[in-house]
Amino acid sequence: MKLHLAKTGTQNQFTGYGAGYVAVNNQRYERSLVVTPQAIHDTWAVTSVDAIGADPLAFLLSLKPEILLLGTGATHRFPGPAALREFVRAQIGVESMDTAAACRTFNILVAEGRDVVAAVIV
Repeated sequence: MKLHLAKTGTQNQFTGYGAGYVAVNNQRYERSLVVTPQAIHDTWAVTSVDAIGADPLAFLLSLKPEILLLGTGATHRFPGPAALREFVRAQIGVESMDTAAACRTFNILVAEGRDVVAAVIV
């Protein structure tokens, strides 16, 4: 049995994930997206770690999170060092993990009141 604190407030939470989808607040998404505790950006057109270019990175930087969780799909992959350089300069922590782990970690960090952004590749 898994025990998790379930918040019923207005903050976004991942409520499901599986092959080809994630769910936020019980809404299913079958494309990559960026989730903050307050907003869902479902126009993040990144389909793989290799496709993360300057524009998607600039968008993530503009959100100014304390922590960026990068969900890399079904398997864990690391983005190249060039992709992370600006996050290091901005003193934003970046954690790369498979998308399922990013969803779980996001929920925990939101419950702790952390300023977190999840960019998940579906």
